[in-house]
Amino acid sequence: MTEQALEKPRPIADGDSQAYWDGIKNGQLLLQHCSDCGHVQYYQQRRCRQCQSDALVHKPASGKGLIHSYSVVHRAPGPAFKDDVPYAVLLVTLDEGPRMISSLVGKNFDALDFDKAVKLQIVHTGDDVYLPCFVLDT
Repeated sequence: MTEQALEKPRPIADGDSQAYWDGIKNGQLLLQHCSDCGHVQYYQQRRCRQCQSDALVHKPASGKGLIHSYSVVHRAPGPAFKDDVPYAVLLVTLDEGPRMISSLVGKNFDALDFDKAVKLQIVHTGDDVYLPCFVLDT
């Protein structure tokens, strides 16, 4: 039997994602835009998923979107999450097109619904870790 992690995983920036995580730390969600075909993508990659160009630039996103799907987690996936349950995991379709998985800030689960508007809220979890989360946009 393997021992479960006692700490939550932390984002590790690399050459493809450093600008993204710097943006999050500064309060902005940055998406990659392809200068050749116009495709907008999340998560950060070295090449455009549409045309394979490496002409990608980071541009600020609106931080708004709609809930495409969600799940309320009632059972912690490991000891590091035991104080968080229940919590909601969201699949958000950003206004710019890409979808991203994130968390809901707060516990207003009864208000969750498909196509419900959400907006970005950067959460500082400590130790210089900032995460893109969402709140319901009322």
